[in-house]
Amino acid sequence: MSGAGPRTAMPVPAAGRPPGRAKAVAGAVLVLIGIAVLVGLGTWQMQRLAWKTALIDRIETRMAAAPVPLPARPDDPQDWDYRPVLLTGRFDHAHELYLGPRVRAGQPGLHVLTPFVRADGQGTVLVNRGWVPADGRDPAGRADGLPAGTVTLAGVARVPPPRGWMQPENRPEENYWFWIDLPAMEAATGAGGLAPLVVEAAAGPDAGVLPVGGQTVVTLRNNHLSYAVTWYGLAVTLAAMYAGSLLRRRRPTPA
Repeated sequence: MSGAGPRTAMPVPAAGRPPGRAKAVAGAVLVLIGIAVLVGLGTWQMQRLAWKTALIDRIETRMAAAPVPLPARPDDPQDWDYRPVLLTGRFDHAHELYLGPRVRAGQPGLHVLTPFVRADGQGTVLVNRGWVPADGRDPAGRADGLPAGTVTLAGVARVPPPRGWMQPENRPEENYWFWIDLPAMEAATGAGGLAPLVVEAAAGPDAGVLPVGGQTVVTLRNNHLSYAVTWYGLAVTLAAMYAGSLLRRRRPTPA
């Protein structure tokens, strides 16, 4: 009996689909998930576009309206955001607050916020009187811009935006504020019954008088359509690339 050499074990095929087909199915699933995610992002941007367009239209409609007296306590402050309003009362110049930094025409400065005591006895409204240069904090240096007695002013009501995530802490001990914090400002000024809104004063008739009013700026970027087109375009590109790869695989191999 002749000796036999070692036998090589034959590989046993794995049960189930062939490896190539399993990879193809996994690839198809990943592509479909990618397309679904991209289409979802595009649809979300279209929803954002509709929301932003309606918001801009609402603000423009409000800004174009005639000014009306501001109620002492609006039921919903958001209903008054960006509305032109009128106020009658007197400024408490001794308790000015300084909001910065604010740049105008490339020059650094501050916005002056002054408590305005309503003539009807219905509390106090914080009024953003406008911009002054960085060295213009001292009211004595701009005495011609300190109206005395009872006055009626026109402005735009604003709901203060929440603190931005990059904004530093306010420094009330230095009377320097980076963002509007109405409860803290009420405590700093001693103003009783501070309204939940700020009024941004309109520009005054004298161009050279500080503060410079009329600082209301509406800058709402509306790039959602371009974002949606980008996401939808990526979805179409991914689908086209995958379809192209399938066609190449099914193309007969030359003999």
